[in-house]
Amino acid sequence: MEEKKLKRINMLTLAFGIALLPPIWAVLSPYMGVSVGAVALICAGLYVANGNNRSNAPKITIGFLLGDVWAFFAVWIMETLQGNPNVELYFTLFVLGGLAVLIGETFSKIIFVPSWLCGWAIGLTIMGPMQVAEIGTLPIQIGAAMIAGVVYVGIGVDALQKFLVRCLMKEEKPVKKLIKNI
Repeated sequence: MEEKKLKRINMLTLAFGIALLPPIWAVLSPYMGVSVGAVALICAGLYVANGNNRSNAPKITIGFLLGDVWAFFAVWIMETLQGNPNVELYFTLFVLGGLAVLIGETFSKIIFVPSWLCGWAIGLTIMGPMQVAEIGTLPIQIGAAMIAGVVYVGIGVDALQKFLVRCLMKEEKPVKKLIKNI
């Protein structure tokens, strides 16, 4: 099959996957008690940027979850300290950022450092303006959305797209008809 046609099939099947699966998560996540459903899209983006490599999904997910914990820990530290808020912020980010890289790189077979740092930033964006007592179940909700982002959106869209491409490649005549009509 011509490369241009294959590229078009890949584009259309990806567009269909993105149009189908993430909106289902957006609609259902609040019913599952997850008020931060959009976090899944951010996490799926990092998973895809890393090459849609399913073998890396566990360590990407672990990194995100560690970032979530790290964000809660950072909020707790900054609330506990009684100094200048800017100084507290700097030193908290300095120490926890350095530790995340040292720990993550030491255990790089099971932790993806970029997802740890990204997860930390996501958690701080959501929980940072809050007091620890106000956070409630947000870390659990964020973690659930992170897992959904990698597994459901990232792996799910990739699997659906590959399935559709395989189906369309088997049926060359309908593919030609489909492409001709686009």
